[in-house]
Amino acid sequence: MHTDPSRRRFIAAAGLAPLLLYGGRWAEALGRTPNTKPIPASGEALAIIGMGTSETLDVALDDPALPELGDVLRQFFADGGQLIDSSPMYGNAESVVGALLPKVDTKTRPIIATKVWTDGREAGIEQMRTSLARLGVERIDLMQIHNLRDWRTHLPTLREWKREGRIRYLGITTSHGRDHAALAEIMRGETLDFVQFSYSIADRRAETELLPIAADKGIATLVNRPFERGELFRRTRGLALPDWAADIQCASWGQVFLKYVVSHPAVTCTIPATSKLTHMVDNMQAGFGPLPDAELRTRMESWFAAL
Repeated sequence: MHTDPSRRRFIAAAGLAPLLLYGGRWAEALGRTPNTKPIPASGEALAIIGMGTSETLDVALDDPALPELGDVLRQFFADGGQLIDSSPMYGNAESVVGALLPKVDTKTRPIIATKVWTDGREAGIEQMRTSLARLGVERIDLMQIHNLRDWRTHLPTLREWKREGRIRYLGITTSHGRDHAALAEIMRGETLDFVQFSYSIADRRAETELLPIAADKGIATLVNRPFERGELFRRTRGLALPDWAADIQCASWGQVFLKYVVSHPAVTCTIPATSKLTHMVDNMQAGFGPLPDAELRTRMESWFAAL
């Protein structure tokens, strides 16, 4: 298994390797509690580090990698993770989640999020029913309209499903930093529980409209692509962590990037995707300990801009 060198050093320095062999419940053993933020629509507490499934969980159910993916999921819950985000667009990811969840002891109740990604009311309903079957659940916690696709058709259906108790929350997503203007307009005009979009220390466009609107209207936010598909690691390869990383208990670049994202007051949760156990261990540690304050966020932005 290939592991980023900075992440290998983190595992070794933290002395976590032996604990991984015993189920990965090291955070529980150390008495640590992950940071949470409230979902504005309900007040429900949500762990700030979630789990994406794009590309990473798109494998066949008889794939030899499936047990390893089970370990990744087990680690996620052992460290207090809750929200798993998927989509019909992600190949077999929903089915993999559905197959693995019954085999994993969850420290916290899973919050399952997926999406509708098709055109037309009936096609949307059929796709959502298929997602329920693949995920092996009777109710989906968060149903989102993927990349704004036919949102005017699907939003009334999602509201109907929410009234009927088939879903708990509804939302709309975008990615790649695109469609921000359209999403902002929807956020202003519609009642939503969640929105999802891209945001990172290298791509701060969401700060212009999306995050302020979410804060003003009480909409929970999920952040995708917090690592810019690995580009942030390429830009910092070989660089030592700055002194200020220790102030927020970051032992790797991955933790720095994630803590920057979730420290924004209007960000509820970020959903990095990985299929590697060591990366999941690293990611989840960003959910513990202090987060950057406004002053440190500014320092982090200036430091990264100077790279």
